[in-house]
Amino acid sequence: MLAVPGVWWSLAGESFLSSTERLPAEVLVVEGWIGRDGMRAAAAEFKQWGYKYVVASGGPVSNRWQENPLNYAEMADRELIRWDVPKDRIIVAPSRDVDRGRTYESAVAVFHALQAKAIQPNALNVFTHGPHARRSRLVFAKVEGNGNKVGVVAWTPTGYGSGPWWRSSERAKDFISETAGYAFELLLNSGRLSNDPGRN
Repeated sequence: MLAVPGVWWSLAGESFLSSTERLPAEVLVVEGWIGRDGMRAAAAEFKQWGYKYVVASGGPVSNRWQENPLNYAEMADRELIRWDVPKDRIIVAPSRDVDRGRTYESAVAVFHALQAKAIQPNALNVFTHGPHARRSRLVFAKVEGNGNKVGVVAWTPTGYGSGPWWRSSERAKDFISETAGYAFELLLNSGRLSNDPGRN
């Protein structure tokens, strides 16, 4: 009996983690760490679905040799402009430099940035990399405090692969990491008061 859930998860888990659940939303949040191709896809999402704003999120790029490391949110901002997203529609929301809880810190930074501009969207969608989608939606919903207002768009880069995930080392690494991360967030809440976007 214990083997049945494991077999099911092995076969269906990647699809579950990578599910798109798009809502009719005014705001699109883009996780900057997904890279240049991700920004191009996010720009297309912004134009196609009629969002009013796009929030570029993310913390510093990990580089111990730089005094002033680059920031994913600012890099995403530049790429979105490059792909013809109007600058006045982009909100940059850089988050703190942390070793753990980066998605949570990004979510907090996004809601602070929206509050600073007095923007109270009826809903928002988070645009992120495939199997990270389920966890991102869960974290943003906790920070926002109303899961009915948070959707997600799971983007898969060209060449990411098809067929079973265990045939690709990259997909296997992502799947195992996101399985653990989603379970941890779902069951343990990372030990945070995640529903407090106004925390210091």
